[in-house]
Amino acid sequence: MIPQEFEYSAPGTLQEALQLIAGGERKVLAGGMSLIPMMKLRLAAPEHVVDLGRVPGLNYITESGGTIRIGATTTHHEIEMAPLVRGRCPLLAEAASRIGDIQVRNRGTIGGSIAHADPAADYPASLLALEGQVRLVSANSDRTVAASDFFLDPFTTAIEPGEIVSEIVLPAEEGSEGYRYEKLAHPASGFAVVGVAARIKKTGGKISFARIGVTGMAAHAFRALNAEKLLEGGATIDEAVATIGEGEEANSDLYASADYRQHLARVHARRAISVALTRAT
Repeated sequence: MIPQEFEYSAPGTLQEALQLIAGGERKVLAGGMSLIPMMKLRLAAPEHVVDLGRVPGLNYITESGGTIRIGATTTHHEIEMAPLVRGRCPLLAEAASRIGDIQVRNRGTIGGSIAHADPAADYPASLLALEGQVRLVSANSDRTVAASDFFLDPFTTAIEPGEIVSEIVLPAEEGSEGYRYEKLAHPASGFAVVGVAARIKKTGGKISFARIGVTGMAAHAFRALNAEKLLEGGATIDEAVATIGEGEEANSDLYASADYRQHLARVHARRAISVALTRAT
């Protein structure tokens, strides 16, 4: 289909972009992998689209003081292939490598993906497991929100009117840490029917630290807090994963029933934790 008529702006500076976004109802365009299909289907019909493609200073991957910063318009492929991410934050690189197909990874951006907040997106589980943060800026504000407070509901985040995602902030992983992102991908779109990200540290051969993020199962990605505590307390993997999804209302659609999604979350959590455990040193 053809999108509804709209006004288009391609600002050349971040400040110009923020001034445009502050002017009222606007949709921000990054890679366009989410917004453009929705506009073509008229599921989104913005009157004004602000394209960040010409704004300098939003595409970068840096590390300083044990903190990795990734600019909002950095593409999935750039994240997947960046030596810094592969070496110091490999869980995110692994998640990026599982997004869509090569065309989507070459065009789509991390900022656009998390701002869109599709409940079946891949990044949210990893950002939660990594205990990441999202930096939000507007024409007159600059704040950082924990990933655990960022994803609120399907396609709903903590972004306030006039704000955009400017960067993602992550702790650099220790070399001894194990990680894994597992998912059941929809065969056409590549979206996660269910995806699970896990980080594991060992002390004396036993799990001493666990972080588990789940995407695709519920209205938004979530941390499997009970499973983490059980693993850190000496429970078996099976005992821990049996608690995943408790207290969450699982999605049900033509791809998977609620019960099956909860089952998938536990199966993929078991796989992710097991692989992460073998990678931990």
